[in-house]
Parts: sequence; C-alpha cells; structure tokens
Amino acid sequence: MKPILWLLFLASSLTGADSRPNILLLFADDLGRYASAYADENQPSANDIISTPVFDRIAQEGALFENAFVSAPSCSPSRASLNTGRHFFRNASHSQLHLPWQKRTPDPFDSIHGLAPTLRDAGYHIGWSLKTHMRISLIGGRECLYDQAGKSINNYSQVLSKANDKEAAKCKVLDEVRGNFRKFTSTRKSGQPFFYSFNPTNTHRQWIRGSGKKLWGLDPDALKGKLPPFLPDNALIREDFADYLGEAMAFDAACGALIEELEKMGELGNTLICISGDHGAPGFPMGKCNVNDFGSSVLLAMRWPKHIAAKREVEVPVSLIDLAPTFLAAAGLESKDDPDGQNLLPALAENGMDEQLRGWALIGREVHVAEAREGRLPYPTRALRTPDFLYIINFKPDRWPMGDPLAVSADSAPSFAALSNNTRLAFADIDASPTKAWIIENRNQEDMAPFIGFAWGKRPEEELYDLRKDRFQIHNVAKDPSYAERSSVLRKQLLAELTSGKDPRLENDAFDRPPYCVPAKE
Repeated sequence: MKPILWLLFLASSLTGADSRPNILLLFADDLGRYASAYADENQPSANDIISTPVFDRIAQEGALFENAFVSAPSCSPSRASLNTGRHFFRNASHSQLHLPWQKRTPDPFDSIHGLAPTLRDAGYHIGWSLKTHMRISLIGGRECLYDQAGKSINNYSQVLSKANDKEAAKCKVLDEVRGNFRKFTSTRKSGQPFFYSFNPTNTHRQWIRGSGKKLWGLDPDALKGKLPPFLPDNALIREDFADYLGEAMAFDAACGALIEELEKMGELGNTLICISGDHGAPGFPMGKCNVNDFGSSVLLAMRWPKHIAAKREVEVPVSLIDLAPTFLAAAGLESKDDPDGQNLLPALAENGMDEQLRGWALIGREVHVAEAREGRLPYPTRALRTPDFLYIINFKPDRWPMGDPLAVSADSAPSFAALSNNTRLAFADIDASPTKAWIIENRNQEDMAPFIGFAWGKRPEEELYDLRKDRFQIHNVAKDPSYAERSSVLRKQLLAELTSGKDPRLENDAFDRPPYCVPAKE
C-alpha cells in the first residue's frame, strides 16, 4: 500500500483524536540483538541463556524483526537517525558522537523538526526519561524530561550489588521507573495521546563483574561454544558477556514495569509499543562502532493490536530509520524531515508481506571517540546489509578502525585494571572492559593473532561476506573472482544511495575537515 493511501486508510479508521494511539518507545543503550525470542536450536548463541519474557511477549503479540539494524553503531548518530528517519550522514552535527561541529558555522541540522516535536504539534503529550545524546529540543526540550522519581536503573548492577536485600532493591529500582512514567502521564490532558521514550543506560559499561551470575543466575560456563568465533572463548570473557546479558534482563524487567502501568491505565490496547536498542555490545571486539552484525544488529519488536499482526516475523533487513515514519503514520502524520526510512505498518498488517519492505539496510560511521586518532580523524566506513550479503567500503584503510594503539606497543601496555576502566588509553573506539584488557594483555601470545586482527587490525578497502555460508562475517570474499559480479552490484547500489543522499564523505572527504572534524583547541 502506498504511503498516502495508508494514511488515508488509517485516518478513515479513526473516530477522532482520542483514537490515535499512544506510542511507547523502550530503547536500551548499547544493547544488540539479545532476547530469548531470538534463541534458535540450530544456531547456538548467547540468546540461549538469556530470559526476556517482556520482549518475548511483545514479539508474540506483535512483530518480531529478525534483522534490524542501526544507521550508525554509535550513540548520538544512531539516536538522531531514529528520531529523524534519516541516514546518519545526512544529520550534520548529529552524524557523529557528542555532536562535534565547528563553532559559528551554520548547522543544517537546525532545520530538522524531529519525531517528538512533530507529534507534539499534532496534539500529543510527549516526554522522555534518562539518556538522550542528542540536542534535547529534538525530543521536546528539558520540560519534557521525567526522571524525578530516580535514575537507579542506569546503575542497576552497582545498586543491587551493594544492597543487603536485593529483592527490595530491585523493587525500588522498578518503582522509580514506574514513578517517572506516572509523573509523565499525570501531566497530560484527559484523553490526550502520548509519546514516551524510556532510555536507560545500564547496558552501557561499566557494570559489576560477576553480576550476571549473582543477580540473574546466568552461568558464564553456559556460554561455552555460544560466543561469536571472533571472541576468545575463555572464562573471563564468558563472565563479561554474562554480566552484559544480566543488564539486558534488567532492561527487560523495567520494560515490564512500564507495560504493567499501561495495563492498569486500561490503555495497553491502544498503545504502539516498540522495544529496541541503539547498537551492539560495548567493550567487545567487532561490537559497538562496527558495521558488521555484532556491532549494528539490534533487537526489535513492535505491538499494536488490530494494526500489527500477532506473531508476525520479519526476515528481511530493516533499519531503525524506519521507526519515525512508522510512528508518525500510526498517528496519521507524515515527517517534515525528508526521511529515508519507510512506514513499516502496511507490511506488518494481517496480510502484510516482507516484499513490501525495502529489504536492505545502510550502515556507516565516522567519529566515535574524538581522541581515538591523531588529529581527531574519523574512521569512515559504509555498508549495505542485504538478506544474503554484507558489503563494506572502508574509505581510509590506512587508519586504525578502532583507534590508534596509543599507550599500547609490542613491549608495553597499561595495567589490566587501567585498561578495564579507561577507554582512552588505547584503541579508544572499543570501550574499556575486562575483555579488552585481557586481549591487550595477551596480545603477543601465538594463538591470539586472529583475535587481534578482529579486535583492532587494519582492514582492506572492500569487504564482502556471504551470509548464507558465513553468518559471523569471518571470511572476506571481496577478492574472490566468483563474487566479482556480486561485489560490483552491491558497490554500485551502495554508492548510488550515498550519492543520492549527498553523503559528505563523497564530497571530497568533508568529514575529515571542519565543520565536521573539530580541532582539539575548540
């Protein structure tokens, strides 16, 4: 169904403003594709040991997306892309982490309206809690922040690890989550539809070592043989990953508290609920900041009775740039921001089909940690993810993809404790973690060479992975003659999309200079 026809259909089905749905966006920080709904007995993974009953419920009563991707595997550009529906490189100051932009230089992002303000203009009550990593006007301004009841969810494992009565501490954390939401709903007009985004950061580093087992009963040894093969499968890294999964379970519990509130209000049936995250796992090689699946694939489920079919499974790739157009369409609106994303709702209806969707995702990145490379230079990469292939262009293969070695050399490195807690000591686009520290500490061991390559090794200009044979994207076949035609087709498709979107990277490497690349003295 064409977008305009869908809006006309939706408008005719609503009896008035009161019938417009509430929209609840539950959005985790640094949480990749981890939920028990993704467990597959034919493909062992970390999803086999996690339990996320709330996410699983939304997926069962609505749509589960098997292949959802962020626009950029970095917080600010990922979140800005979601809230504008635009490819990250089109968002000027919001195309990179922490919004670097040369002072006194016009910012094209100033003309962006954004998802939440568009809903507010149409009569929605809007609000948010916890993290933004964006200009707050994009989500309504400071007056729309609701965190007065507390922010303990952001430090879940730290709070519970210190508590003598852990069950009471858990209840207190979830009561704060409820309290913030109740304050938000108490300020809306009677019958007014709302948009509320919940953005906890507990799945971001640092969490307490051993908390996955102590707080959630996740046995690290249960991860044997279930981690991606580019990670060393040892006790320390399994523990680190189990702790991460514990934080994912805490996020799920918080989502459950908010959905319970909706049920008590009697508004669950007329609320579009969406659960997702802003990119892959932090502090692990090939995770956050990488355009491969481990870094850019995220969980995604959506529920809206009578509009999204129950048990709908979407197999083809979608992008989080599709969420803003989808949410606005649900409200009978269209974006003012010239979005690249599409409205997913026609494909999610009872007779919807994957063939109605775009079927691919564009992913890329520039600057994450500004100090990661000399001169604050970015690591520019763009990728096209189709159902069967991942194609990547690394525009500056001479640069270190995860940042310069800095304090690490063949003969010396900071201590394990320092590397576990200070991201900027070396390879700064990998968050500080026990996993990062262990790999650096053992970098000279003979059997570590492949893992070092995956962690921070320099990459060729062109990469191609055949997902039908290589789901972990280990074997680059870009130079294989039998894939020459496929590489050519995907390269042309990717470059055409970048050209159409006026990607500044194609415009004489504009991301390498002001206003995008800001000198340290500014």
